[in-house]
Amino acid sequence: MGVVVPFEEASPETGVERLVALVASDMERVNQTILTRTGSDVTMIPEVANHLISSGGKRLRPMLTLATAGLCDYRAEGHIKLAAAVEFMHTATLLHDDVVDESDMRRGKLAARMLWGNEASVLVGDFLLGQAFKMMVEVGSLPSLDVLSTAAAVIAEGEVMQLSAAKDTETTEDAYLAVIRAKTAALFGAACEVGPILAARPKAEQAACRSYGVNLGIAFQLIDDALDYGGSAAKLGKNVGDDFREGKITLPIVLSFRRGNDAEREFWRRTLERGEIAEGDLETALATMRRHRALEDTIERARHYGAMARDALELFPASNWKRALFDVVEFCVSRAH
Repeated sequence: MGVVVPFEEASPETGVERLVALVASDMERVNQTILTRTGSDVTMIPEVANHLISSGGKRLRPMLTLATAGLCDYRAEGHIKLAAAVEFMHTATLLHDDVVDESDMRRGKLAARMLWGNEASVLVGDFLLGQAFKMMVEVGSLPSLDVLSTAAAVIAEGEVMQLSAAKDTETTEDAYLAVIRAKTAALFGAACEVGPILAARPKAEQAACRSYGVNLGIAFQLIDDALDYGGSAAKLGKNVGDDFREGKITLPIVLSFRRGNDAEREFWRRTLERGEIAEGDLETALATMRRHRALEDTIERARHYGAMARDALELFPASNWKRALFDVVEFCVSRAH
C-alpha cells in the first residue's frame, strides 16, 4: 500500500542539526559514559545493552537534558551523567517494551529478545535502570534524583495502564492521552527539567522546561502513531502496521472507532480485540482511517502539542539554545517517512 499521509521531509532548518552541533562536545562525553557504564563481567550484559544502544537511535532525550542545561547557562559537569542516566532509562523501557509487546524488530534490527530471549532483555533493562540511578546519586542533586525517579515510576504506571487497555476498542481519547503522557512524555519532561534544576534556576523556569518536554513527548508519540500507518519500514525501524498486528490501541484507532458505523466498529473489534486478522485487513484499516481523517487529525493534535511546547519556552530570552529547541519541535512534528 502506498503512502497514506504526506509527511514533509525535515529540512536542515527544521531538523535537529542545530541541536546536534550545540551539544556535540558534551554528547561525546555522554556516549563515553554510556560505554563505560554498560561494562560488566557478565558478558551478556554489555552484549544485550550495546545491541540496542549502538543501533542508531537519535539520543534525543539526553540531548534535551544537555540543551536545557545550556539554555539555563549551567556551567558544571552533572548534566553529563544525568543525560546518560536518561538514555539508560529510555533504553531499559525499550528492552521491557519489546518483551511486553512481543516485538520482533527494533530500530530496523532484530529486537534483543529475539537474540537473547525475554528473560535476558528484562534483566539487562533492570541493570541499566540500576546504573542510571547510581549516576543520579553520584551527581548529588536530590531534586534531580526526585524528578527522574518519579518519572521512572510514572513510566511503569503508563506501561501497566497500556497493558490494561490493550485491545480495548472502547478506549477514549482522554484515556489514551493519559497513557502516552505517562509512558512517553514523562521521560521527555524529566529530561528537560533536570537542566534548570542543576543550574538552580527559578521554579518558573524549571516548570517551563518540564512543560516543553511533556508537550514535545506527546507530539512525538502522536506522530509515531500516525507513522505506523502512513510511514515506511526503512524509516520506522519496524514494519508498517505493527501496531495494528499487535492489537495496539493508538489515537488513529480511537478516532476511527468513535467516528465509524456499526460495521466498521465490528471490524475493529474482530481485528484488534479478537486478533482475527485476515488478508487485506490492514488495507481496510487504512481505508477506514482515511475515510474518517484519523491520521490527519492525529497529526493536527501533534501540532497542537508542539505549539504548546514552543509556547512554554517563550519565558526564556532568544538564544541559539532556544532556537535549537524550537527546531526539535518542528523536527518531531514533521518527521520524514
